[in-house]
Amino acid sequence: MSGTITLAATPIGNLSDISSRVLELLQHSPLIAAEDTRRTQQLLNALGVTAAGKLTAYHEHNEAAKTAELLAAVEAGTDLLVVTDAGMPAVSDPGYRLVQAAIAADIPVTCAPGPSAPLVALTLSGLPTDRFCFEGFLPRKAGARAQRLQELADEQRTQVFFEAPHRLSAFLEAVSEAFGSDRQAAVCRELTKKFEQIRRGTLAELIAEQETDPARGEIVIVVAGAEPQTVDLDTLAAQAVEQHRGGERLKTAAAALAKAHGHSTRQIYQTALDLMAEQS
Repeated sequence: MSGTITLAATPIGNLSDISSRVLELLQHSPLIAAEDTRRTQQLLNALGVTAAGKLTAYHEHNEAAKTAELLAAVEAGTDLLVVTDAGMPAVSDPGYRLVQAAIAADIPVTCAPGPSAPLVALTLSGLPTDRFCFEGFLPRKAGARAQRLQELADEQRTQVFFEAPHRLSAFLEAVSEAFGSDRQAAVCRELTKKFEQIRRGTLAELIAEQETDPARGEIVIVVAGAEPQTVDLDTLAAQAVEQHRGGERLKTAAAALAKAHGHSTRQIYQTALDLMAEQS
């Protein structure tokens, strides 16, 4: 019989958030795949736990090659525990490839749930929680990031992002440009830790606060979804064409209408181009 793969959530800050089930798994699992074995050993030491099994590294740089090795061990009957530096494996952390491979090989996969930074931030943001989406890290390059944000501009669900502290200002500026500076958001830092802080307000307010008092530490950003659209796309495209014929650049008109009505600039612009082509 094959072994079982268990993905286990570890604390994102406060060590008291570790579950008794995960403690037991850390103590007794014969094989532990850790994102950083040194960090996991530090966690074990802090918890006063001695791992009976072997610690092996499983991170983004060796994930593709290591997956087959781990899967072979499980197929031979070894139970495998997967942990990351903090939070739930496979959520912006290693684990996804392994789960895919295990499902394909008909190997049992289960989860020992626990702390999750996206859910903690969402809960504390004060923004709607009934419908939300997790977007993780945006592309680092400005062009690719702007394109992704334009695709998300009309998203009506609350959106959750990860970002490094040294890129937070650029992130907020880019989101403000794409979504409008009056969109509500929350910058959540050092969640569950001693200096936990939640900054709430419009994107314009958060940008100003970041300039005077930069947020540091682990960052999660929660952004309100777009308001339901009250003016349809065809109407806005027709307005953009009319303004263009009055001497305004089409893209400028599309951008202004998008900001005013919560639509995507790209969609208004393309629809306007299609309308002009039909009329010519």
